[in-house]
Amino acid sequence: MNSAPSTAVRCAIPLRWSDMDAYGHINNVQVLRILEEARIIAFGAPAGTGASGTEEGAGTAGLEGSTGRVSLFSGIADGVQALVAEHRIRYTASLEYRGVPVLVDVWISSIKPASLTMDYLLVDPVTHEVCARAQTVLAFLDTETGRLVRTTPQQRKQLTGLLGESLFR
Repeated sequence: MNSAPSTAVRCAIPLRWSDMDAYGHINNVQVLRILEEARIIAFGAPAGTGASGTEEGAGTAGLEGSTGRVSLFSGIADGVQALVAEHRIRYTASLEYRGVPVLVDVWISSIKPASLTMDYLLVDPVTHEVCARAQTVLAFLDTETGRLVRTTPQQRKQLTGLLGESLFR
């Protein structure tokens, strides 16, 4: 798949000079940071973290093809954390440092009882070449009991509009 589904949220993530490695391209560790930034832009910061002042639609405003963001994480109950259970990345082209943000398309590819899977395409902002395909599995954990928490009907309803095909089979 070389293009995101119409349900994807398109995010613009600034590249930093320090993201570049000795080979002149964006380091693989920094790609994980870019995925995290896109996840927060698309789905909001977890409740109780950071300070107020985040503008709705920040990082997506004016981007062609963007459906806007869904406030998934801000609605999680107190004492529940959304934790990364798994990352999967397939690099398909070198992502070079540029003075313009990398484009990241994010969508939900699976909603399970206690987890969800989101897929990403990282797109070079100049050549429009897909540089990486990625996937993150998030699980919801009750910090007091250490047990997984099921996704709520409200979360499933919110996320259904963002469902698209998985990049990995």
